[in-house]
Amino acid sequence: MSESQAAAVARYRTRPGSRFPPGATALRDGVNFCVFSRHATRVELLLYAQADSPEPFQVIALSAEVNRTFSFWHVFVEGLPPRTCYTWRADGPPDTRQTGRHFNPRKELLDPWARAVSDSVWDRRKASDPQDAGHSSLRAFVTEPPALARKASAPRGLDEAIIYELHVGGFTRHPSSGVQYPGTFAGLIEKIPYLRELGVTHVELLPVMAFDEQDVPASVAARGLKNFWGYAMHSPHSPHPRYCVEPARAEQEFRALTDAFHEAGIGVLLDVAFNHTAEGGSEGPVINFKGFANDIVYHLDAVDRRGYRDYTGCGNTVNCNHPLVITFIVNCLEYWVEEMGVDGFRFDLASVFARDQRGELMADPPVPWAIEFSRTLSRVPLIAEAWDAAGLYHVGAFPGMAWAEWNGRYRDVVRRFVRGDTGLIGEVASRIAGSADLYAGDGRLPGNSINFITCHDGFTLHDLVSYNAKHNEANGENNRDGTSDNASWNCGIEGETSDPAVAALRLRQAKNCLAMIMLSRGVPMLLAGDEVLRSQRGNNNTWCQDNALSWFDWALIEANRDMLCFTKELLVLRRRHACLTANRFFDGKPIPGRGIPDINWHGVRLNEPAWDDAQGRFLAFTIAGLTGHEEDLHVILNMSEHVVDAAIPLMPARRWHVALDTSRLSPEDILAPEQQKPHRGAFYRANARSVTVLEARG
Repeated sequence: MSESQAAAVARYRTRPGSRFPPGATALRDGVNFCVFSRHATRVELLLYAQADSPEPFQVIALSAEVNRTFSFWHVFVEGLPPRTCYTWRADGPPDTRQTGRHFNPRKELLDPWARAVSDSVWDRRKASDPQDAGHSSLRAFVTEPPALARKASAPRGLDEAIIYELHVGGFTRHPSSGVQYPGTFAGLIEKIPYLRELGVTHVELLPVMAFDEQDVPASVAARGLKNFWGYAMHSPHSPHPRYCVEPARAEQEFRALTDAFHEAGIGVLLDVAFNHTAEGGSEGPVINFKGFANDIVYHLDAVDRRGYRDYTGCGNTVNCNHPLVITFIVNCLEYWVEEMGVDGFRFDLASVFARDQRGELMADPPVPWAIEFSRTLSRVPLIAEAWDAAGLYHVGAFPGMAWAEWNGRYRDVVRRFVRGDTGLIGEVASRIAGSADLYAGDGRLPGNSINFITCHDGFTLHDLVSYNAKHNEANGENNRDGTSDNASWNCGIEGETSDPAVAALRLRQAKNCLAMIMLSRGVPMLLAGDEVLRSQRGNNNTWCQDNALSWFDWALIEANRDMLCFTKELLVLRRRHACLTANRFFDGKPIPGRGIPDINWHGVRLNEPAWDDAQGRFLAFTIAGLTGHEEDLHVILNMSEHVVDAAIPLMPARRWHVALDTSRLSPEDILAPEQQKPHRGAFYRANARSVTVLEARG
C-alpha cells in the first residue's frame, strides 16, 4: 500500500476476528490478525502503509470484551490489502521482579507468527531503551494468500545422503559469484548446477529464519561487523528479509528455492535455533516474545525474575517444554515442511530441549518427542546438535529415537588421528563403522550419526591443516572467542606459505580427511568451500564476518581444481558402494552367498589390528561387497610418518585395483573403475600420511 492510498482511507472498518490461525491471515474481504498474550490488559494493532513509513496510518485498540478469546487477542480488518505493514503494542501489570512479565506500552512488538518482516527502520539500541517510544521496531508484512495449494514434497530421508552445509548469504555474495542477486535465495538458485555436479544430495542451510543482524557486542559493532551466521532469530515463520529480493514476497522467494532444489534432486535442510532468541538478556531489546509472554517463553531467574537463565551463551534460553512453546515450535516446523517445502531440520544447541521450566535435566523431555511424533515431522530428518553451552552433552543419548546427531566424537577422533596422534585405533574403527558404541544399544543405526570433520563453527578444512591456533583478532574480542581446542596441525608452518613441500602435505591431509568421511558408515557432511580449500585465514569463529573472510570465492574453483575433482570422484566412489552407505552395523558375519565376512580389521599384517598399541597410527580393513556384483574394498589408513608395506588379502576370483591413493598427484590420486590398473603382489606400499582404497573385481 502506498502512502497516498493510506491517506485516502479515513479508517478501515473492523470486526471481532478469530483466534485461529495466529498471525495475519489475508482473506478475500480483509485480514484477520491474532496474537497470544495471556496477561495483557490492553492491546493495540498499528498499521503502516510501507515498511519505512514514519507513522502508522491507523491504530486499532482492541477490547478485552470483544477481541479476546482466552489468551488470544484478535481483530479482522475489512478490505486491508496485502503488503500492509503492522506492529502490535501490549500493556499489562509491570511486576517484572515477581512474575517475570515484561509489559511496556511504549514498545511496538513484532508478530511472532509473521511470515514476512522488514528491518528497514529497525534500531536495536532504541529497542533496548525502556523509555524509547519511537516507530523504529521490526515490522511484519501482511502476506498474499497462496495462489494454489502446495503439493506436499516427497519424503527425502538421509539414506545414502551426502549433506553440504552452506550459508545462503555467503555462498553468492562474493563478486566472483556472477549471480544477478548476490547473497539471496535467488542467487543460490543460480548455483544449483554446481551443487548437482558436485554430487551432494542435501544442502543444510545456516539459519534462514529472520534474525537480527544488529545482535552483536559493542566491541564487534564498533568494527562495523554484524551478526552473519544468523543464530539470533526473532521471527521463526519468516525467511530472513536480507536474503530476499523483495522482503514482502519472502514466502514466494523461499518456496522458489526449495522447488528449484527439488527439481534438481537435492533436499533442503534448515539449521534452526529454538534454544534462544535475538531479545537477549535483561539488557537486550524488546522485539516480540518479551512484550507478549516473557514469563512463558523464557527461563527466568527463580529469585529475581527480571533475570534470564542462559544455557546458550546468548543471553537467554527458550523455555521449550512449556505447553504453549512446544505447540509454537511444532506448528512452526510443520509450516516450513508443509508450505515452504523444507525436507528436514538441524537443531542448534538441541540439548536445551532436555531442560525443564527450572532449567533442570529431564529424563523424558516433551518437546523432542512432540517433534518426532508429529505426523508431518515424523517423515523428515531431524538432526540434533546434541549439546548446549552450559555443559549438557547428549551425543549418543539425545532424547527420542528418530533423531540423528552431529557426531562430535567422530569429528574429534578423526581430526586427532589424521593429525598423527597415537593410541586411537580402536575408537577410529568404531567411528568408521558407524559408532555402534553410541547408537546400537537402544536400537539406533549408523544413520543416526552425522559424520563431519568441519562445519561452520570452527576451522575450514584448509585452515585445519594450516593453523595450530585460532586467529580471531578481526572479530574485535581480543581472540577470546571461538574454541582453542581445534585438534589441528599446520604441517610445520603457521598460516599461508610458499613452501611447496608444506603445501603438498597440507593437500594430502585435506584429502585424507575427506576420504575418511566418505569411507565411514553413517551420514557424511561437508562444509561449503572445503572442496576448493576455502580459507578463513585461521579464524575459527566467523559469526560476525559478512565479508570476503567468510564468503565463497568462486575463483577457487579454478585455483584448486585438483581438490575439486578429487572431491567429486570421491563422492562418486561412495555412491557406487552400497557397502559404505548401508544403514546397519557390521557384525563380522559372512555375506549371504559370498562366504566372506562383511568386514575384517587389519594392522600391517592381515587380521592383526593394533587395538592395544599405544603408539599405533595404522589401520586397515576389508569391506565385502553386499552382492556378487559389487566390488569389495580394502582400505589402508597410514597416518604415521613412515612408509608401510601393508599386507593385502587374497580375494577368490578377484583382483585388486587401485582406486584411491592420497599420496599420488592429481589425477592419479583417485581413478574411475575404467582408469584403474590391477595391483600385483601381496603387499601395498602405503606412503606416510595417506589413505588408500583398493577395489576388487573379477
